[in-house]
Amino acid sequence: MSLSARVVVQRGALGLDVEVDVADGEVLAVLGPNGAGKSTLLRVLAGLLEADDGHVTVDGRAWDDVPAGTRLPPHQRSQGVVFQDALLFPHLTVGENVAFGLRAQGFGRKSRLESAARWLTRVGLDGLADRRPRELSGGQAQRAALARALVGDPDVLLLDEPLSALDARTRLTVRAELRRHLGEFRGSTVLVTHDPVDAMALADRVVVVEAGRVVQAGPPAEVNSRPRTDYVARLAGLSLLSGTGEGRSVRLDGGGVVAVAEEATGPVFAAVRPESVALYLSRPDGSPRNVWPARLVGATPHGATVRCELAGEVPLVADVTATAFAELGLLPGSAVWATVKASEVAVYAR
Repeated sequence: MSLSARVVVQRGALGLDVEVDVADGEVLAVLGPNGAGKSTLLRVLAGLLEADDGHVTVDGRAWDDVPAGTRLPPHQRSQGVVFQDALLFPHLTVGENVAFGLRAQGFGRKSRLESAARWLTRVGLDGLADRRPRELSGGQAQRAALARALVGDPDVLLLDEPLSALDARTRLTVRAELRRHLGEFRGSTVLVTHDPVDAMALADRVVVVEAGRVVQAGPPAEVNSRPRTDYVARLAGLSLLSGTGEGRSVRLDGGGVVAVAEEATGPVFAAVRPESVALYLSRPDGSPRNVWPARLVGATPHGATVRCELAGEVPLVADVTATAFAELGLLPGSAVWATVKASEVAVYAR
């Protein structure tokens, strides 16, 4: 692993104790809610905050080693950093901003500006080197910040919510461009975000941090399909049910039984996607294996559907079309019947 770190920080109510390892060419997304400690982790990696314990090692060289008293200042770390707001220097031109870090590496002015111009072309800002940051759009400013971070060919790239300040349309474009640049970057990348779409679209691996601890880690598709906490399940849009496998059924910890298609034993999670839940005003005919009475407690437009929160023996989230929602005459408090095919329930060990 190029980047290997254990970061321990105690700041007020936040107690952070997280380990991360990132290989060359790998993008690790650190995903979590506000206050989980994500940005604190990134600030320690960047040398902007002193850890209480732990280490940060890059290619075998200690950037931080708290027990040994080693702590490199930020400018001595082979790193590029992109923050939520581009943080370009307003008194410098765009080209001078991109070239800024090369001065510390001993480059002359001419070579600095030539390197900056090449990177501005790579990020789609050709011809804008002489502009001031105030003349750039939000997307252009973030592209310039990325060029500034990469121009020095760093060993580590640190991205702190790099897309969150952009509007939805600009974010789509910049995300696609960022994905391309990350694919070409040879060093280790750590992306801090609270947006699961950014994590799933950009990362090779995801670490989920809640309350200063890693609660789940793995490839994006695995984390998305097999959440292990309510927070991750909500991000993935799944209903996460905890229970005990009893053959082809799961007896839920909170009461109720869910029929499943595969044999299950011991402590398990049962996950149900909202599009797998069908709603009826009366108990449906036939004998579906999973059918429960429920009450609608919330309804939120969700793209082309309405996301319905259901309370009852088995708490669920269901997506129904706006047309079906209107035809059923659903309102908060409405009594409904919810059904789910056994084959649509994912079951995996806790």
